[in-house]
Parts: sequence; structure tokens; C-alpha cells
Amino acid sequence: MGDRLLVIGGDGAGMAAAAQARRRAPDLDIVALEKGRWTSYSACGIPYLVGGSVHALDDLVARKPEEFRAMRIDVRTEHEVTGLDLVNRKAEVDNREHGRTFRLGFDLLHLATGAVPHRPDLPGINLGHVHGVQTLGDAARLLADVKTRRPRHVTVVGSGYIGLELAEAFVERGASVTVVEAADEVMGTLDPDMGAMVARAMRGMGITLRTGEPMVAISDKAVHTAAGEIPADLVILGLGVSPNSTLAADAGVETGRSDAIVVDRQQRASVPGVWAAGDCCQSINLVSGRPVHEALGTVANKQGRVAGINIGGGYATFPGVAGTAVTRICQLEIGRTGLSEREATAAGFSYVTAKVETTTNSGYMPDAAAVTVKLLAERGAGRVLGAQILGGHGAAKRVDVVVAALTAGCTVEDLVGMDLGYAPPFSSVWDPVQIAARQALADLG
Repeated sequence: MGDRLLVIGGDGAGMAAAAQARRRAPDLDIVALEKGRWTSYSACGIPYLVGGSVHALDDLVARKPEEFRAMRIDVRTEHEVTGLDLVNRKAEVDNREHGRTFRLGFDLLHLATGAVPHRPDLPGINLGHVHGVQTLGDAARLLADVKTRRPRHVTVVGSGYIGLELAEAFVERGASVTVVEAADEVMGTLDPDMGAMVARAMRGMGITLRTGEPMVAISDKAVHTAAGEIPADLVILGLGVSPNSTLAADAGVETGRSDAIVVDRQQRASVPGVWAAGDCCQSINLVSGRPVHEALGTVANKQGRVAGINIGGGYATFPGVAGTAVTRICQLEIGRTGLSEREATAAGFSYVTAKVETTTNSGYMPDAAAVTVKLLAERGAGRVLGAQILGGHGAAKRVDVVVAALTAGCTVEDLVGMDLGYAPPFSSVWDPVQIAARQALADLG
């Protein structure tokens, strides 16, 4: 038997690494510990499970523990690592199912501990009807609570992707839903003018928005803000997440942006023989070159793949992230990539913005839907810095064209000249992204 690889975390970043390492290192002894009951699942699908369009929790599971065991990966669920000794290569493990602890030796270590929902230190934050939703275990607890409480008034605190998707899900369940946001506009990853479009769509679906109103406390039946109290039988925390990096940091692993684990291009951490991937570690933004923390399933799986290849003796690198995300809120498709205006300013860029309103396909087509494209380009050089695209069906995934452009370092002039596909059911002669690029090119002079 060869060396032992210990993988901490059984979701995408952990099991992608374990599977890749197994393919390249047949003699490697691989043990994967997961504190929950499930492996390799889609946390992004949880709002659709709550809303009812996904029918069963197990539908979100991509690969079960027994499938990994068939690959000779020793997956142990309901096992939580509570301490690490990186000098002697020992892990302190809590077998939660049987209520016992033990020490497990390892030679190589892969950290895929994920992230945890932000829980501000406020009165009532740990009451039973307050839920942060990050894992499938969180989803199971939420659904059990919903079944028991049958909430009529649901309050979502914060306006991140999952929070807003869950707000819509509870409207679909017939609840009265309020979203409380400390900032002046929802969805802080967008520029305020684009976030305002999301707010209009939410109000149009009957969701009450309380912006510019930070939460100060939670009680049994209400969320309290500086402006008063809001009825709440159930509270969802949509305040974003923090890297679950305490275990690594306590063991002496270097952390950086937002306390995320620092890794190099091969996903190697600061301690030899230790790798990390996913929501617990940082990335490099492809546009700004700065370290960022991107808690996204796409990033986690790609980083896990790279880590596993390198652990198994191969060679791979993770190039970085563009900050790409898509979602749909109240029938409004939302796509964003690259830098927002705030991020571009913070990174020291001088830029122009082009904002155009058009349709997703030829305007004479009966299903033509409105779409707004906002494009950022570097002043002088014309390099594409980022985009935000909001609209009807067919809007959000157009952001992928911009992802390809900014990843390749293209200018808006390059974007204007790209030979994109055209037919009336799919686009106008000038695609919406290219219309925005033409406007940016004109503004650049």
C-alpha cells in the first residue's frame, strides 16, 4: 500500500480531487471524511428543492458514497475532523454517528472544507427558526422546520444569490416574503443601477423589499431593524459566506483574503504535502490580478480537479476566476462576469461603461424579450473588464461570450469583430453583447 491521502470534505472540491488522484495513483490509500450524510451534491439546487421544482433531496446528489467506495476511495460520512497535527501528520476525528473520537494518520492532505453562512453576532441569531443554507444538511433541516412550522411570514436577511432564490421559492410556496438588506440596493455583486432592475422584478412578484435597513436583532416572531419590526415565522440568512478555514489556520496553514486558504496555481497550500480547493481557499481574479474568495460550485470542481491531478503525480494549474455567475430571480435572468464599477475603481482601472437596452433575439420575433447589457472597458487600451446582463429568456448565458473575451484579454474592438452566430430566433444581426461593445468603442473615441 502506498501513501495515504486524507481528504477533508466530501462535496465537489473534495471528491473531484479524490477521483482524479485515484485515476493517476492506483496504489494511493485515499480516505475522505465528510461531516454530513451526503457527498458530491448540488448546493445550488437547494432553492429549487425548497420551491418544489426539484422533488426530492436525493435528486441533488450527483454521486453517492458507495459509488466512490467502488473506486477504492474510503468515504466516511458523519465524520468531522476537529484538529490537525501537520508535523506528525495526524487528524483528530469525531465519528458523529457512533459518538467516538479517534486519531487518523495521513501522508498527504487535501482540504475541501467549504464555507459557512455569515451569522452576525446579534441577539436571536441562533434561534431555531433562523437558517443559513449552505449544505444539503442545512437544506434538510430547513425543510423539516418548514414542515413543522408551516410559516406564513418568511424574512430573508441579505440579498445574495441563494437568499434571493430562496425568497422566490417561498413565494411559490404561498408565504408572505420580506427581504431586508442593509445596502441601498439588492445583489451587491451588480452595480446599483443593475441591482435596481432585480428589485423591480422582485416587487413585481409580490416580495417586500426593505433596503438601507440593517437588521439589529431577531425574536421568536420577528426580525428587528432600526426602522421597526418585520413579522417572521422563519428567517433565512442570505448574507453571504465565509471560508471554513479555521481548522487549517489553527494547524498553521497560511490564510489570506477573507481568511481563505492561500494556494498556488497547483492548489498547493503553504505547508508541503497539503492542498486545498473550493470555498475554503482563495483564487486570483483574472482581470484585476488580485486574490479573491469566490464561493461557487464551478470554481470548486475545477480547483478540485487540478488538486487531484497534482496529488496523483500529474501536472495541472488553475488559471484563476473571472467572477462569473448566473441566476434567475422572478423570471429575470442575471449574468455577470469580470469587474463591476466598484471593483474596477478599487483595482485602479480607468474605464468607460456602455449600457444598452435591446432584445434577446430579433425584435420582430413573437418571443423577443428585453435585455440590458452593461459593459466595462479599460480607457485607452479598450480591454474588456467586465459585463452585467439582465433580461428575459436567453439573456444570462450571453455573459459567457464576455467571459471568453476577457479571459483572452480581448478589447471591445475584438468583441465587435467576433463572428458570433445569428438567426432571428436567437439574436439580432448584431448580438446584444456586440451592440454594447460598439457603444463602448464609440465612447473610447
